[in-house]
Amino acid sequence: MAKKKVLVTGASGLIGGLVVKNLGHKYELSALNRRPVEGIPCLAADIAEFAAILPAFQGIHTVVHLAGFTDSVTEWEGTERVNIRGTYNVYEAAMRSGVKRIVFASSGGVTLGYELDSPYTEIVAAEYDRIPEKWPMITQDSPVRPITVCYVSKVFGEALGRMYSDQFGISVLNIRLGAVLARDKPILRRHYPGYLSHADCVQMIERCIDAPDSLRYDTFDAISNNRYRWRDIEHARTALGYVPVGSAEDHEIDDKGGRHQVSSTPLPPRD
Repeated sequence: MAKKKVLVTGASGLIGGLVVKNLGHKYELSALNRRPVEGIPCLAADIAEFAAILPAFQGIHTVVHLAGFTDSVTEWEGTERVNIRGTYNVYEAAMRSGVKRIVFASSGGVTLGYELDSPYTEIVAAEYDRIPEKWPMITQDSPVRPITVCYVSKVFGEALGRMYSDQFGISVLNIRLGAVLARDKPILRRHYPGYLSHADCVQMIERCIDAPDSLRYDTFDAISNNRYRWRDIEHARTALGYVPVGSAEDHEIDDKGGRHQVSSTPLPPRD
């Protein structure tokens, strides 16, 4: 059986590298990237230039859209160029080329505003003696609460996907990625709730690529099996069979937490 043709945007980033390394044997991968990517066919182009990127989409079944502006979560110019205009270009090129599915790398940052409220404030501050035994989980249906323009652009990407799914029949699956860190372990206590291991990140992307074509539009939180997780992963379990194998609690760190680390300090970029 022929391998599914999968285009990865932003393949030179941390998550893109994980996809190429761990899923290259399963799919016929290609890349759309600002600079060449070794090991797979790559079109080097600026995602904000529509005509330049269009050839990368020919014959592609699934696009894994990982490219994003990571220099600053508060800079509008770069965010607008890459995350707004670039994401629109990806969807438009996919539609014109007959792509069947787009897996969109959204972010848990679209709900970080909940950290301004108790008990989520205490959870990310690692004030464990003030945390109740149970707390309400934030789901894919909860109102979005982005805290910077970067995360606002991710909300835009999710909404844009809904339009392309409804209007043009493309399957769009949004992954609200947790904290994927270069060393594959938490650095701060505030990472404990949203930590996403490399293995679990790859698993979620793979399950989205392989999901039935009948799954037309959906949104999933991707987080490892963390004790202090406050974003729901049950929907991903039910719809995709996602079962995380990692946990933030597998890693002990020196950081003791504290309110200076609450959500006004965004998570570090994924790549």
